[in-house]
Amino acid sequence: MSLATFRKNGAEVKTPVWFAAADGRLYVFTAGESGKVKRLRRSSRVRLAPCDARGRVRGEWRDAIARLVTDGATIRRGHAALRRKYGWQMIAADVLSRLARRYHRRAWIEIQL
Repeated sequence: MSLATFRKNGAEVKTPVWFAAADGRLYVFTAGESGKVKRLRRSSRVRLAPCDARGRVRGEWRDAIARLVTDGATIRRGHAALRRKYGWQMIAADVLSRLARRYHRRAWIEIQL
């Protein structure tokens, strides 16, 4: 999915992300120091669209609200949903993230349509 966040000046920044649904919400993880995290701290407004792995949009954009998640139960719910959806690919991403010592610096995003 393509996740669009907004800069201070209103410019849209689109990023392809892995996502999974759980309990009527979408969950995304990213590097804790990424630009999208900084932009989400300023504004919870986002837009979503289906896209291919390279970020080429393949459908209509939808407005949504996103928030950074810090509570363990919500992170576990989002992580479990991503593991169900992506299987071995998510496990590999977790292992590589741990090896690079970035696992605990991830930021988790919950999106409400």
